Parts: sequence; structure tokens; C-alpha cells
Amino acid sequence: MRDPNDLERLRALDERLARLKKAHTPEPKAADGHEMAQHAWRMVTELVAGLLIGFGIGYGLDTLFGTMPIFLVLFVLLGLAAGMRVMMRTAADVQRRSMIEAGKPAEDEGD
Repeated sequence: MRDPNDLERLRALDERLARLKKAHTPEPKAADGHEMAQHAWRMVTELVAGLLIGFGIGYGLDTLFGTMPIFLVLFVLLGLAAGMRVMMRTAADVQRRSMIEAGKPAEDEGD
């Protein structure tokens, strides 16, 4: 047998669950206007880090072997290439995220 009070209890339970879900949902992310500048600084930092690491390795090897400009130039160029590769990967990731937020399907880069 059904208790007529069950329907009221179910409605009250549903309301309580809705309030709890609303209390636990995160606030929507507020656009701060500096998001793209942060991405740009991240990419600049990645590029400079690649250059500095290449410079450090090249200078260290040249000092160790006594061949001053050879390894320095080689590893600075390798550091530049590595920094550009990481920077381009970050740019693709930023683009993919912006496409997802816009509701469009992101294209697979195969990387």
C-alpha cells in the first residue's frame, strides 16, 4: 500500500538534493581579459628557456673540450628549435581549448 505522505517526502527530498547540487556546483569561470597575455608570456618563456638551456649546454661542452664556438652555436640553434617546437605545441593546445569552449569540435593535429 502506498502512503499518501510518500509523495510529499519524495518532493522534499528532491528539493533538498537540488539545493545541495546547486551548493556544490563550481562558479562559472570569469573572463579576466588577461588570459591571452598569459598564454603569450608562457610561449615567450618556453622559447627563452630553450635558448638558455642550449646556450648552457653548448658553453659547457665548449669549455670542457676547448672548442669555443662550435658546440655553443650548435646547441643554441638546437635550443631555439626545441623552444619553437614547444611554443607551437602550446599554441595548438590554446587553439584546441578555445575551439572546445566555443562549442566547435577540435581538429586532431596527430601530435
